[in-house]
Amino acid sequence: MGDAIREPSDDDKDPREEFLVEYKEENPLEIKDIQLEAGMPQDTANKKLCKHTQDAQIFLVTPTKGMAYIHGTATKMTVCIDNSQHPLIIESGAHCSIVARNYLDNHFPNWEKQVFPTKAKNFKSKSGKMTYMGKIIKEIIITHRKGNIRLNPEVVLLDDSHIQRFLLGTDHQRMYVIDIYNSKNRHITIGTNKEKKFSLDIYQIYSQDPLEELLNEFREGKFSTALTSRQKLSLLKILRKNRPAFAIGEEPLGKIKGHDMELYLDVERPYPP
Repeated sequence: MGDAIREPSDDDKDPREEFLVEYKEENPLEIKDIQLEAGMPQDTANKKLCKHTQDAQIFLVTPTKGMAYIHGTATKMTVCIDNSQHPLIIESGAHCSIVARNYLDNHFPNWEKQVFPTKAKNFKSKSGKMTYMGKIIKEIIITHRKGNIRLNPEVVLLDDSHIQRFLLGTDHQRMYVIDIYNSKNRHITIGTNKEKKFSLDIYQIYSQDPLEELLNEFREGKFSTALTSRQKLSLLKILRKNRPAFAIGEEPLGKIKGHDMELYLDVERPYPP
């Protein structure tokens, strides 16, 4: 007789089945989507993520209320440009690298020959629109005892900017992979070598360039485009010396209350008495 057909009993079941969990794929994700989600934990679209929050640790001495700004420092370092030392600001808030014309006038003779024109861009600051003049490539050497690093950034040249130093924006920070570290000893790294650290000059308060300081005082005034930077500086010194005639109290030079004034200085003979 053939084997009788019987129903399977509990003893015949695979003991591993009780540990099996049914999986139902509802929203399949590609690997690239999973990687993106894993790398973006700061996504705040999901309000549930805001429920489990802990306080960030403060690694500096907590200052008196209202005095936290004393811990702020400029991301500033001294670099070598054309065999001389110059200040460089690494600015994470600027999308491009810039330098002012008057800074080049004061430190780099014959810089005009190095400018190359590009498509005009619009640049603005708190004081108004700035005039775009083109771009200039300057070799910037960042020194290190284990070997210097050379950068060759395309720097935007602005005619009426008051910045008295080179400013390296996020355009070249990303190109050269420059990372800023706010640890105990503030430093930057360049490229993939994170062991080679470049120290930052830390100045909580550093002296302002004389021309920049004067320009800030006279920010309400307008200058003739015929004046060179040296002539402008001489004029500003005269205005500061005779400040009571051009300002009231603590108002900036040139901001006259109660009346308008225009000052003309003849630069050709015959001079006025």
